[in-house]
Amino acid sequence: MQRTYVIETKSATKSYGSLLALDRVSIHVAQGSIYGLIGDNGAGKSTLLKLLAGHISTDSGEILLFGKSGEKDLRRCRRQTGTIIEQPGFFPGMTAEQMLEYYRIQKGVPGREKVEETLNLTGIWEKRKCKCKTLSLGQKQRLGLAIALISQPQLLILDEPINGLDPSGIIELRSLFHRLNQEKNITILLSSHILTELQQTADTFGFLHKGQILEELPAEKLLEKCKTYLTILVNDPQSYMALLDQQTAKDSCRALPDQSIEITNPKREPEFYSQLAAEHGILIRGLEQRHASLEEYFINLKGGKQ
Repeated sequence: MQRTYVIETKSATKSYGSLLALDRVSIHVAQGSIYGLIGDNGAGKSTLLKLLAGHISTDSGEILLFGKSGEKDLRRCRRQTGTIIEQPGFFPGMTAEQMLEYYRIQKGVPGREKVEETLNLTGIWEKRKCKCKTLSLGQKQRLGLAIALISQPQLLILDEPINGLDPSGIIELRSLFHRLNQEKNITILLSSHILTELQQTADTFGFLHKGQILEELPAEKLLEKCKTYLTILVNDPQSYMALLDQQTAKDSCRALPDQSIEITNPKREPEFYSQLAAEHGILIRGLEQRHASLEEYFINLKGGKQ
């Protein structure tokens, strides 16, 4: 079945003078997905999001929103899009409530009750009477999200939306993203340098490095590609390594400086390796299994490109 893309770019290229910010970037954000855009600072994430939001234009290539291209259609489609790119425009002397009311009127959204509803939705209702200049960075992020949501968009484009939030705020916002996605069927494109958080939020990933897309893949494929490591600490690592070479020829093993053995993508369950040691009089002092993190995968991906 052919997927419906809410966002699609075809070889989108953007330069600033001699700096090539985006080099023939093609991404595909499926309807109803949460797409995590991953990249280091300077990789081109904000430039790509600005192109999608219409803040800047491409030098070449094509942008499609909701399957439409061309400036007239794109302008119409962007009315169905809420964005946070860099810092939203606030009037320092206005309260959070006044600020959201200002944007409600500007965007032509009927019903003043939408302000209260959206402030509650984003968890900033208690700060509604506070002036914008007194809000913390995390509170400003929440107010920016409220501004993006006031027009009830079908698509959210968010640049570093969890920046400045404490751990509990991050968890609340993650829950909100999932609710918006699942209950309101809002497609979300978000970038973040907090890759562990993206791994818990997004269902699709795009890896951007030096202005180029290295890879796009769904979360389940990423989980398959992130390697599993089994680390075993024994009292006699040399004997145990020799034993592993005899008994598990297909396993990739190496001895670590701390006298432990690391097995990459073990072919058998951890119990097999502990039993193997016990049967040959080798003492297991510790055993740990873990999956490679998103950070490790991205670093390896960049290393392959370089």
